[in-house]
Amino acid sequence: MDAITSPPSGSAAQRIEAELRRAIISMAHPPGSRLSEQDIAATYGVSRQPVREALIGLARTRLVEILPQRGTVVVKISTRKMMEGRFVREAIETAVARRAAESFDPAARVRIDDLLDLQQKVAQRNDHTAFQRYDELFHIALAEGAGCAMAWQAVSDIKAHMDRACHLTLTNAETMLELVEQHRAIMAAVDACNPAAAAEAMHCHLREILRALPKVEAEHPDLFE
Repeated sequence: MDAITSPPSGSAAQRIEAELRRAIISMAHPPGSRLSEQDIAATYGVSRQPVREALIGLARTRLVEILPQRGTVVVKISTRKMMEGRFVREAIETAVARRAAESFDPAARVRIDDLLDLQQKVAQRNDHTAFQRYDELFHIALAEGAGCAMAWQAVSDIKAHMDRACHLTLTNAETMLELVEQHRAIMAAVDACNPAAAAEAMHCHLREILRALPKVEAEHPDLFE
């Protein structure tokens, strides 16, 4: 991680929170691992105050638990929280897909084509981290193009619990390329101005995690509650 050179406390806390969030989702900080305020502060070249603020933000989204006298621990993956998050995300994002099929910003449509091409390239390289980043950018661009960017803001914290399990399902390029095709199917329905088909394509896409979850839990029991 690059050191932060003397930013204001607020911006430092936000950047550190975002970096730690990515590290938790990518399993660089696996469930059950401890996070040291002192070590993180040294890594980023900041005082412990912005680190403390960042950890409080992560605790708010239930990615970490701050234990009195014992420090901060990355929480294990909760199947219940993940399923609740998927339910909420599906309700919001199928509505976004419907709206996108009714009216969509042309500039956002061009951006999505670029994102899907990039996502396909990183999938072929089997680059999990870049793939997940482009996956997120696709869903952000879809919401923005549909004129409901706030919908993504409502989803972003909820989806973190899904993202950790999703990271474990991205075992090979073929798996990732299937998800790219699901994105393309959503956009085909948007282009066809078919709200029902767009909602159904999004529904199928977000239900993919349900198929993979039992296998992932069986292979990584130590990462789950």
